[in-house]
Amino acid sequence: MRNFKHAAFVAVLLASSDGWAQLLPEVPDGAQAVSLLGGVLSSPAPDQGALDRLATAKADYDTDPNNADYIIWYGRRAAYTGDYRRAIEIFSEGIEKHPDDPRMYRHRGHRYVSIREFERAIEDLEIAADLIEGTENEIEPDGLPNAFNIPVSSLHGNIWYHLGLAYYLKQDWDNAYRAYKAGFDAGGNDDNRVSTAHWLYMILQRKGDPEAARSILDAISADMNVIENMSYHNLCLFYKGEISLRELVGDNEDSPTGAAIMYGAANWHYYTGDAETAREMLRALVATNAWSAFGYIAAEVDLAIEH
Repeated sequence: MRNFKHAAFVAVLLASSDGWAQLLPEVPDGAQAVSLLGGVLSSPAPDQGALDRLATAKADYDTDPNNADYIIWYGRRAAYTGDYRRAIEIFSEGIEKHPDDPRMYRHRGHRYVSIREFERAIEDLEIAADLIEGTENEIEPDGLPNAFNIPVSSLHGNIWYHLGLAYYLKQDWDNAYRAYKAGFDAGGNDDNRVSTAHWLYMILQRKGDPEAARSILDAISADMNVIENMSYHNLCLFYKGEISLRELVGDNEDSPTGAAIMYGAANWHYYTGDAETAREMLRALVATNAWSAFGYIAAEVDLAIEH
């Protein structure tokens, strides 16, 4: 039975004309967020292609500002330019207009993670999970299509994935496991399996259950049909001992892929008793420019809690 606990939250916000603006924390001019380590996080100037796609999405939105799909793509395109705060404002407008559309909460929750507002992300993504209860899953269109132009994620899978991530970043291992397990079951393809298996493995290691962590990897093999999430696939194969640490790490750059690999490798050092190497890798990771990558954010959390 669907629980409309989100309705009261929406009603409170709508009682104030500037309710949605109150959802954004103050930051220095030009910044998107302040890191958990105290640094100011600003996005680089977007390329012209991203700006053109944003302009097209806004033009669609302007023709029909109540259209849910137009709102979502306007918000997604704003986020792809690095303007996560504007994206949150757009998705907040979408929630006001379409309070029962789980996609609005899914996307706003994702961008709350980007700006380090983890509790707000959890609130949104739990609402999204509530709204999809008993509904049929659907493929989520890619904002940046892969080389095969084959979308590899679903609405349900993305809600559970980002909810699991938000709980992981709060180091709430039990709820993180619950969400990622639901995401593993919901995804239906190998890209989803390797990404959720990676986080489930790390969660179980953090919970001190290496045997259960290893059992998660039984579903992972070298011959899986992975289209996008090769970094997560390689991490899982590394955890299984099928590729070496040198093969895993290779030459990394300031990118979400590199951040995922470096964070996973740092955690492996932690699990195997080499905490100093783990800390060195985490510090090296947060010295890069990939501050919106999930691995970077998780490294930031670990270092902040340590201090």
